[in-house]
Amino acid sequence: QVQLVESGGDSVQSGGSLRLSCSVSGVDFEMYGMGWFRQAPGKEREFVARIRSTGDETTYSDSAKDRFTISRDNANKILYLQMNILKPEDTARYYCNAVDYHGSLGYRPRFANWGQGTQVTVSS
Repeated sequence: QVQLVESGGDSVQSGGSLRLSCSVSGVDFEMYGMGWFRQAPGKEREFVARIRSTGDETTYSDSAKDRFTISRDNANKILYLQMNILKPEDTARYYCNAVDYHGSLGYRPRFANWGQGTQVTVSS
C-alpha cells in the first residue's frame, strides 16, 4: 500500500521561501508521474505542479508558474517542491500524489490514499 509523507511546511512572511518534501513508499516511485496539490480552508483541493516519472518534463498551475519548482529524486523516492516569492494566497495544506492526465480536467490524483499533508502559512 502506498504511503505518502509530506514535510517542510512552515509559517513564513510574504516573499519568503520553503522547500517541501514528500517521501513515498509502497510503490515503484520511478514509474509514476508525481504532483503536488494544495487545499486552503473552505476550498477544494487544487493542482499545483507535476513532474514526469523521468523528471524531464514539468507542468505548473498559473499561480505556481515562475515561483515554484518541482523536482524528484528517484533513487531515494522523494518528491520536492521549492517555493519562492511566497504570497498569502499560497497559504494551504500541501499534499503529494501520483498524477494522471485527464484531458480537459487536467492532472488528477492517482492514488486514493493521501498523506497527512504539510501546512504552509504565509503572512503579509
